[in-house]
Amino acid sequence: MAIRPRLFAALCATFGAAASAATLQISPVTLELAPSVAAAGVTLSNSGAQPIYGQVRTFRWTQENGEDVLTPTDSLAASPPLLQIGASAEQLVRLVRTTSAAPAAEESYRVLIDELPAPGTPVASGITLRLRYSVPVFVEPDRTPAPPRLDWRIESDPRGWRLSVANLGGRRAQISAVRLVDAQGNAHEVAHGLLGYALAGSVRRWPLGFDVRKAPFVKVRATVNAQPVEARLTPP
Repeated sequence: MAIRPRLFAALCATFGAAASAATLQISPVTLELAPSVAAAGVTLSNSGAQPIYGQVRTFRWTQENGEDVLTPTDSLAASPPLLQIGASAEQLVRLVRTTSAAPAAEESYRVLIDELPAPGTPVASGITLRLRYSVPVFVEPDRTPAPPRLDWRIESDPRGWRLSVANLGGRRAQISAVRLVDAQGNAHEVAHGLLGYALAGSVRRWPLGFDVRKAPFVKVRATVNAQPVEARLTPP
């Protein structure tokens, strides 16, 4: 069963609201595996005074109809799948590819790490917030993939205006610090920090919280894979 984008976004928002209280640190926060690499590790560190319990699950990450979709997968296995990290302790989680064949194109995964209540914890009434961490994992093909080639557009649908980014290249594009610029050079901020990813060969759309007809935009400025980019923006 796939995790559909709205649910996934809501879960990430829950994590973001509670992240300031987190005592779990993850390193690295993104993994890129060469086709010859069968396994990699993520280190989880508990800086708190109480044990942390959790579970680790792996998902194939695709983008459909402009949104993220996570589908449970056996192509990437996590060990151990259940966690008990003592106070001021660390746990190595191994991520193992279950096939030795190199992918034909860059493959994208998400590793979700969910906090669980300690064993024997009474069921609380009301809503209990549990943290969720999401680690991107990318598996590279044998041949070096083409760099991201992005087509930026403004589109509308029944829900409102959207920024659409089609990645025509062979590698994912991590997009942040996005601003739309009008013909007079005025910039309107879409995202100060990370906006998200446009996966290779996919289209990703994000809602715009303003009416683009009031100031027609002609170009976009953004940071893509840590590099500043300025590109033409196709209007609606």
